[in-house]
Amino acid sequence: SSMQNDFSLINRRVEQDGVAEASSPIHENTGLLAYNCLAGGVLTNKYYDSDSPPAWDDFQLNPDRAKKTLEKPRGRHDDLSWGGTLYRYRTAAAKDATMQYAAIAKKAGMPLTEMALRWAREREYVTSVLLGTSNVQQLEQDLAYFRKKEALPDSVMQAIDAVHMRNRLPIFSSNRYQAEWANEGEIGEVVP
Repeated sequence: SSMQNDFSLINRRVEQDGVAEASSPIHENTGLLAYNCLAGGVLTNKYYDSDSPPAWDDFQLNPDRAKKTLEKPRGRHDDLSWGGTLYRYRTAAAKDATMQYAAIAKKAGMPLTEMALRWAREREYVTSVLLGTSNVQQLEQDLAYFRKKEALPDSVMQAIDAVHMRNRLPIFSSNRYQAEWANEGEIGEVVP
């Protein structure tokens, strides 16, 4: 048996909510089937390593550029049917963490995508990682990262944890909350 949960560098909630502990052999002895390890594509850095932010966000900044982006979407964050529900991966805190992770990956000489996937694979309670790709090329690239047998260097793992410790759940942080939202966040979550 296994448990399935959203799990990535910017969403390590399973480590705090007891899911990882429940996966242990001394408890339920069930693995974690991790999905969304690339945070809807945010951890590929394709949205922040360019001149145009995700189309959903760009409509407020530059509607003409956003419309052009929609003509050749890079992924779900450039899709108006998905973009709003995936806001949690693009909060200011999530973007900051993503940029810090991208810097760690660059210093280690690998793409952010590789670091994010290998990090998830190396967690002792993760038994499998579900991949969501937009094309065969992405799938082949992701599978190549999984074929690497060596662990990420300790220095990379420590740098990742240092970013995490500064903001443990960046996808649930928002600097855009307004009192008139009547105890509801941007995607309908309850705000006490």
